[in-house]
Amino acid sequence: MKPLLAGRPLRRTTSSGRTRTGLAIDLGSARTRAWAPGHGLLVDVPTMTAATGKRPVRRGKIIDRAATAALVGELLKSQVIVERRRTVVATIPITSDEVHRGHLLAVLDVLGPETILTIDTVKAAALGADVDMTEPLLVVDIGAQLTEVALLAGGSLCGARCTKLGVRDPVSSTQIVQEIVESTVQLMGECGPQMVDALDRGVLLTGGGALRPEITYQLSTQLGATVQPAPAPQSAAVRGAALVLQAAHRHPSAF
Repeated sequence: MKPLLAGRPLRRTTSSGRTRTGLAIDLGSARTRAWAPGHGLLVDVPTMTAATGKRPVRRGKIIDRAATAALVGELLKSQVIVERRRTVVATIPITSDEVHRGHLLAVLDVLGPETILTIDTVKAAALGADVDMTEPLLVVDIGAQLTEVALLAGGSLCGARCTKLGVRDPVSSTQIVQEIVESTVQLMGECGPQMVDALDRGVLLTGGGALRPEITYQLSTQLGATVQPAPAPQSAAVRGAALVLQAAHRHPSAF
């Protein structure tokens, strides 16, 4: 079986060397990250309005569309990218409903894109970690207020669970791990053979929670499986969205 993690540099320009317009964005409950061609990671700041100090995104969902749009606009006005962004790729939680999706599209419209693409956060994180996605893969993404457990096979989502709990909540690591284990057991009942293969291969841990070694240790002990944090796990999702952006530039007809 191929190793869980490999290594591949993220290209900043097209093959011709010309910088392309576009933006990859991961709008999280705690932090917002954006990646742009020719610049790399452009923004990595708290998801918080400057005027009121309030957080317009909660549990992965936009609760104040106007404030979030203003936040996104202000963040990018302060950066070097001012030209029209032809394509914007954004991560989105696996449990997002049409209301949240509509809010997200409206927020990103302030950037004036011609095309907006979305990708599940867990899938983006796996892409950003540069794992082989042709084989079954269990991804655990632990954010500030949301934890997602997803089984991917052949790059497609086979099953997923989400719990409204994260590392910014006043709970112990043990409680977070227990929620992950329960989600894994539920997925085992739905996707048995593929889950067995995924656990044999090892669990990919992403998000800010992957920076906490006690979570890695406890989860590995509870599941009886190898648990591998992604490189720079807190930014894996935006790196994955950036790879989708690059693919959209190279093969626009596919999107």
